[in-house]
Amino acid sequence: MPLFQNGPARCFYRIHGNDDKPVLFLSHSLGQDHGMWDAQAEWLSPHFRIVRHDTRGHSASGVPAGDYSLDDLGADVLRLADALGMERFAFCGLSLGGMIAQWLAVAAPDRVTAVVLANTSARPEAERMETRRRTVLADGMQAVVDSVMQRFFSPRLLAMNPPSVAESRRTLLATDPVGYAGCCAAIRDMDRVKRLGEIRCPVLIIDGDLDVSLPWKGHGDVLANGIHGASVVHLPAAHLANLERPRAFTAAVLQFLLPAGDDTYAAGMQVRRRVLGDAHVDRASASPTSPDFQALITRYAWGAIWTRPGLDLRTRRLLALGMTAALGRWEEFRLHVRTGLAHELEWCDLEEVLLQSAIYAGVPVANSGFHHAADERAAATPAEPSVR
Repeated sequence: MPLFQNGPARCFYRIHGNDDKPVLFLSHSLGQDHGMWDAQAEWLSPHFRIVRHDTRGHSASGVPAGDYSLDDLGADVLRLADALGMERFAFCGLSLGGMIAQWLAVAAPDRVTAVVLANTSARPEAERMETRRRTVLADGMQAVVDSVMQRFFSPRLLAMNPPSVAESRRTLLATDPVGYAGCCAAIRDMDRVKRLGEIRCPVLIIDGDLDVSLPWKGHGDVLANGIHGASVVHLPAAHLANLERPRAFTAAVLQFLLPAGDDTYAAGMQVRRRVLGDAHVDRASASPTSPDFQALITRYAWGAIWTRPGLDLRTRRLLALGMTAALGRWEEFRLHVRTGLAHELEWCDLEEVLLQSAIYAGVPVANSGFHHAADERAAATPAEPSVR
């Protein structure tokens, strides 16, 4: 189990992604844990080395007695980064995590490359946090769970009750009241408004239009006005915006941290080789086909579209298969079947695409698609039986 004795508090953490990628910390809200970032960790890990940790007082991390301070929580992050040998990193924090991000951007400017401040504040409501701190110490987490859940999510999502809502409720109820109260004290005592102007790294502020816990007026607008050059994204979400609008949240983070480069040809060639393989790209480049045409598709199809962070490569591949099947572009369809099976796709993925095509593009399209796909699978793995 990845545990680090982080000063006075044991720290649980998880790392995703390859070691050669830039580091990105994901820091959770009060009453949640690192699991609230499951979707983002999966989608961001192709681009970053993701570090998630349970803030002190939460989940598998230690629960020191007494009040905590923002200095405590920020220093915890720096000690963890030191222990992991991570000299420089970006930091994305939501609510309490965003408060920690503000502290880090000022306290360790030489280490923090960029921060995402999601659904957070530079000066929360001290009286409300003190009331909650006293309540959980006296009566436990059950005493606040209903009111907190109504702040976490919009009425629409609460009525739908998807797994993310149920999981958040379980995590909240399982939080140690002593640790929760300790972090309430850190939030109660926080006032970073006068120090916002000291933040010099790139900043993205993500606001939830339906956030009644830390609404834009009085919280997000203070951050935007106080931090020079900060970018702002508004999402139709309540407080836990990364759970209510997970794809839009992730896309905003990716677009901020991975700005489009000027050299779309080089970026396109890189992703083209990743998707289709070196052998295919080398053959295409050596063919009599116009070099200008090869440059065009590399720069625009691959460099301008396939590199966009809003969809992962697997999803784009499935879309290409569905579209080429519907249009009867079987040469291109077979290319993506062949290279897809050699990379990230399995036969069940092709089945789902073609079954969907049967409904929306016609049974003959799906029938032809299954035959073409089966031929490609048989050519790649001749021992496997063909589709009947």
